[in-house]
Amino acid sequence: MSATHDVFNQAPPLTGFSTADEPALLEALRRDGGGRGEAEVRELGARAGSEEVREWARMAEASPPVLRTHDRYGHRIDEVEFHPAWHHLMAAAVGSGQHAAPWAEARPGAHLVRAAKFYAWAQAEAGHGCPVSMTYAAVPALRAQPELAAVYEPLLASRTYDFGLRPPLGKRGLIAGMSMTEKQGGSDVRANTTRAVPTGDGSYAITGHKWFTSAPMSDVFLMLAQTEEGLTCFLMPRVLPDGTLNAMRLQRLKDKLGNRSNASAEIEYEQALAWPVGEPGRGVRTIVEMVNMTRLDCVIGSAAGMRAGLREALHHTAHRRAFGAELIDQPLMRNVLADLAVESEAATTLALRLAAALDRSEAGDEGEAALRRLALAAGKYWVCKRGSAHAAEALECLGGNGYVEESGMPRLYREAPLLSIWEGSGNVAALDVLRALTREPASLDAYFTEVGLAAGADARLDAATARLRALLGELSDPHRAQLLARRVAEQLTLVLQGSLLVRHSTPAVADAFCASRLGGEWGNAFGTLPTGTDLGQILDRARPKDTP
Repeated sequence: MSATHDVFNQAPPLTGFSTADEPALLEALRRDGGGRGEAEVRELGARAGSEEVREWARMAEASPPVLRTHDRYGHRIDEVEFHPAWHHLMAAAVGSGQHAAPWAEARPGAHLVRAAKFYAWAQAEAGHGCPVSMTYAAVPALRAQPELAAVYEPLLASRTYDFGLRPPLGKRGLIAGMSMTEKQGGSDVRANTTRAVPTGDGSYAITGHKWFTSAPMSDVFLMLAQTEEGLTCFLMPRVLPDGTLNAMRLQRLKDKLGNRSNASAEIEYEQALAWPVGEPGRGVRTIVEMVNMTRLDCVIGSAAGMRAGLREALHHTAHRRAFGAELIDQPLMRNVLADLAVESEAATTLALRLAAALDRSEAGDEGEAALRRLALAAGKYWVCKRGSAHAAEALECLGGNGYVEESGMPRLYREAPLLSIWEGSGNVAALDVLRALTREPASLDAYFTEVGLAAGADARLDAATARLRALLGELSDPHRAQLLARRVAEQLTLVLQGSLLVRHSTPAVADAFCASRLGGEWGNAFGTLPTGTDLGQILDRARPKDTP
C-alpha cells in the first residue's frame, strides 16, 4: 500500500479502561459511608470501559428504537422495538442495582453507592439511563399509596430486567416511566387537560394525551390527570391484569436532538385504566417526589458526561503531536484541560454530596433533608447548564477528529442539553430555588451550615459567601427576585462547590476553582485559569491511571 496511507500521529482506540478510576469518585464513596460498595463500583466501571460495552453504546445510538403500532394482521400492539445492544445495557444497569434496588436495601450509603454506579455506568451510554432513573424515582412517589407500593415495589426493586408486553404482576422485574407533559402545558402541569373518571371499582378511566413520555415501553407509569378534586397522580400499567393492552395509543416517537437510543413518545389515552396514587387533587405534591429523584440523576448524569468528555480529551491530547510536542504538554492546552478537570471534579463532588444527603435524610436527618431541598434545585440548574459548555470544549480538544460520529463526542455533545431540560429547564429550576428560599427557610440555614465547614480556609471562598448573603438580601421584592433567580442559583452552587473542594480535594484543584469561579481570575471560556495555577497537579489527579 502507498505510504500516503500510513497511519501515524493518531490516538489509539480508548478501550479497556475503568470509568471508576477517579479519585473524586472513590474518595466521596469512602468519605460519606459508601465504602462498602467500592469493589462493586470498580467492577462496574471496568465493564463500562470495556470494548464490548462501548460497542453496545455505539450500536444502541446507531440503531434507534422503532415504533410498531400494529402487528402484521392489523391488531394494535403499541410496541417499541430496540436493538439488542439496548437490552444488554438495560440488563446490566438493572442487574447492578442502579434502578430501584437501593430502596430495598435499607443500608447506610445505599443511595450513594447507587449514585456512584449510575455515574460510572452512564459514561458508557446515557440514553438508557432515562428508564433506569425513572424506575429509581418512582418508588418514593408510589409509597404515597401503600397498598400499591406493597405489590409493585418488590418488582421495581428486582434486579431482573424482564422486557416485554405482559401483565406487570406476572413479570420478574418492572421498569417504570413518568407521563406528565402535555401540548399546551409543558412544565406547567396544572394546565393539563387529560381527564380521569372513576369506574366504581377503585380504578379510573383516563382520556387525553401526553406530549412527551420518555420510555413508553415501561411496564408501569406514574402520570397526572384531572379529577373532580383536581390534578391527581395515577399508576397506569401498560398491560392490564387480564393480559389485554391498556388503551395507551402510541402516536409517534419523537425525533430528538440526542438521547436517540431511548424512545420518547406522544401518547393518546382512550379510557385507559389507572389507579390513584396519593391524595386526590394533590397530584403535583405526590409526583414531586419522583421529580426530585430524577433531578438528582440529572446532576449525576451531567457530571458523568463531563468526566467522559474529559477522559476523551486527555486521551487524545496525550497521543497527538502538534508543533513539535504532545498536545497535553503544551501550556495553552494544559490550561484548557485543567479547567475542564476542575469543572468536572466540582460537578462530581457536588453530585455525590447530594446523594449522601439523600441517604441521611432517609435516615431521618432533617438538616440533610433541608440542605438537599435547596442544593438539589440549585445544582440541577448550574451543573446541567455547564454540561453543554463542557462537552463543546472537550470535543474541540479533539479538533476535527471529535466532530465525526466515530469519535463518540457528537453523541456526548447532543446528550448534554437534555439534562438541563429534563425535569424542569433552567428557569423552572431557578424558580424552584426561590420557592425553597421562601417556603423552606431551614434549607438556607442548612446550606450555610454546610458551607461554613470550610470557613476561614480560603479568603476567596469567604468573600464569595459574603457576596452571596448580600445577594440573597435583595430578594424581598418578588419581581426583582425573579430577575435575580438564575444568578442566585448559580452563586449558591458555586459557593457550595468551592466549600466542598476546599475541604475534600487537593490544594491545586481547590485553589484553581476558588481563584477562577469565586475570585474572578477567569475569562469567559475554558482555558483561562490564572497564571500560577498548578496545572500539573490538576492534570495528574484528573488523568485515569489505567488509561492506555
